[in-house]
Amino acid sequence: MDVRAHISMVFHLDKCIGCHTCSVSCKHTWTDRPGAEYMWWNNVETKPGTGYPTLWEDQLNYKGGWVLDKNRELKLRSQDKTDFFPKLFYNPNQPGLDDYYEPWTYRYQDLFDAPLSKDQPTAIPVSQITGEPIHIEAGPNWDDDLSGSPLYAENDPNFQSLTPDEKEMLFSVERISMMYLPRICNHCANPSCVASCPSGALYKRGEDGIVLVNQDKCRGWRACVTACPYKKVYYNWKTGKSEKCILCYPRVETGQPPACFHTCVGRIRYMGAMLYDAERIEEAMKAPQEGLVEAQRSVLLDPCDPEVIAQAQKNGISPGWIESAQRSPVFKYVCEWKLALPLHPEFRTLPMLYYVPPLLPVMGRSESNIYEHDADTVFTSIDKARLPMKYLAMLFSAGNIEPVREAMKKLLAVRFFQRSSTLGDIEPDRLKKILRDAGISEAQAQAIYALTALPGPEDRFMMPPIQREESIEGTSCSPDKCKGTCGLGKTEHPQRGL
Repeated sequence: MDVRAHISMVFHLDKCIGCHTCSVSCKHTWTDRPGAEYMWWNNVETKPGTGYPTLWEDQLNYKGGWVLDKNRELKLRSQDKTDFFPKLFYNPNQPGLDDYYEPWTYRYQDLFDAPLSKDQPTAIPVSQITGEPIHIEAGPNWDDDLSGSPLYAENDPNFQSLTPDEKEMLFSVERISMMYLPRICNHCANPSCVASCPSGALYKRGEDGIVLVNQDKCRGWRACVTACPYKKVYYNWKTGKSEKCILCYPRVETGQPPACFHTCVGRIRYMGAMLYDAERIEEAMKAPQEGLVEAQRSVLLDPCDPEVIAQAQKNGISPGWIESAQRSPVFKYVCEWKLALPLHPEFRTLPMLYYVPPLLPVMGRSESNIYEHDADTVFTSIDKARLPMKYLAMLFSAGNIEPVREAMKKLLAVRFFQRSSTLGDIEPDRLKKILRDAGISEAQAQAIYALTALPGPEDRFMMPPIQREESIEGTSCSPDKCKGTCGLGKTEHPQRGL
């Protein structure tokens, strides 16, 4: 067992309101500069929809991620030993600027200099790349809130798996059958972008697993852009270098959450430390497609297991990291409650960003126009959902409906549990049956509700101490806040800021 530490994230989609505050905060922090105008390290997509860049999920076209060859060995979909060198100079599978959008601004001075006229003057849109006037035909979220329209939804690669009845159900109420999907770099444990880089510029930080690009080593080959199945590596046309989300590691290192996490209006974002077994990654990623969710969970380790703790300490993981992993909200959502699922696990990159699938608008359709209270039929509404279960399975469980359905049952059971405690209109025996059928206890239902409803930053962000002085000395606290769990006395702590 090779125990390592990793920063991990959970996005709770039931709470996302699609406000794009996260995208704007990231944009103004990291990509508001020449060459990066078209980059959105954080973006929020409306699903079903084509996303950003357009049709990024279509790996038959973009060829990202890993696949199993005929010998059941993992190999990059984007390149192999025979075509590696030619693709350095021309790669037909890379997204072009039209697949993102050509960034633009406006000639605002025209509003001031326009001569007196009966017509209202307008600012002409101009390209931020060429400076020439352009006709705007696309943007970073061009189909925002329009997934209920067949014009956009039917082009979604996941949409093709639905039956005609499911498609009709999706469009039964115009522009309602949709969900928001915020995306950042997944900082995968088995990143295809790192494996594809010919210059070795991409790498994972050993202390926390964050994937970064060494700008000094990058030669702009853009193999990483093709290899990333989530298309979260970008090419800066001004500097000739690749760039990507860095998970705001300067903030993380000082105990602050990333900018997009900090500004999230819906409080949908959770962050915490995870321990995983690096020796299991390759075998887990070779699992059959329908078993990839459980295979990925098998890589993640219980931070309270004495054997795991002993091996973690042997590998140099500090007590602070171990303590943070034990209190991590991500471990609860992913492994303990099994509510959070990886985005497109069939790409086999082992993403360390997980999503709690949305119960609404799944529950937005019922023949009786109310949610059933009968314990025997309460979960049938999930199978009659307006946003089909199969579509969610294509997103979060490689087409396997069971992991999504089990998560939905638990989310619905929590709602009935809370309804019972506040309104008292559900009989105790029925409530017990609902919880039992969902596979959770009353204590777990209460814990899920508490961490979902209005959690504070101290509950959502279990930040491990990775400041230099703490990581070196192996302590998780400061001299004035020592809890006795770090193994150091209050007088032996290294002073902060030195």
